[in-house]
Amino acid sequence: MKDDQKRILVISDLHGMYDHFIRLLDKVNFNPTQDKLILLGDYVDRGRKSKQVLDKVMELVNTYDAIALIGNHDKMFLDWLLTNDGMNEFNFFRNGGLQTVESYCGLDFIDSGIDTLKAKKFILDNYQHHIKFLIELPYFHETDEYIFVHAGFNPLYENWRLTPHEEMIWIRDEFHHGKVQTDKTIVFGHTPCVNLHGKPDVWFSEGKIGIDGGAAYGYQLNCLEISEDGFTRHYVKTKEESNV
Repeated sequence: MKDDQKRILVISDLHGMYDHFIRLLDKVNFNPTQDKLILLGDYVDRGRKSKQVLDKVMELVNTYDAIALIGNHDKMFLDWLLTNDGMNEFNFFRNGGLQTVESYCGLDFIDSGIDTLKAKKFILDNYQHHIKFLIELPYFHETDEYIFVHAGFNPLYENWRLTPHEEMIWIRDEFHHGKVQTDKTIVFGHTPCVNLHGKPDVWFSEGKIGIDGGAAYGYQLNCLEISEDGFTRHYVKTKEESNV
């Protein structure tokens, strides 16, 4: 860790929970000139403020050099916007896409019955900067001691970097129960910690740390603080903003 960098702060699976994201940054006393903020993807869907979350993430990346990775929900959003594939549309709306459309288009689109083509055109016409940002997001970030990724890597690959991008944002059990060929610790989101050890708190395992607190499911939004003193866990509860 660099001498002038006191902490790494890692947050994942924001899912449109803008107010809780801001509250968590306040709670950990985030200092953008000293702290390195790393966001592990899934900025959209399920929560009510996906557009606001993406605005904030873009500001943090462009102004304060935060690291933002892509998640499977961000990819589903892009796939819906950039293709005319019915399965992509089905997957997007099945996984909380309606709330994302609401945040971009307003309730008028929803109250009168959602017109997906009209909604898509509105977002494409007005938010190309968001689309460009999402398209350019990396799938992982590596430091001397850690690898950060949305979902994980396939242990079957001798070189974890050869894991297909699709698996980096979707993989679960094979990664959780397997051994990835690296001496670095992998920090990931995607799978709610309650599914890993029965509670939403950060999950520690050999060579792996899971941080998805299941915010969109009414649990909590976690922040893992990494410093020279080790790990500190922070969170804010999100039950009142759950949309499940």
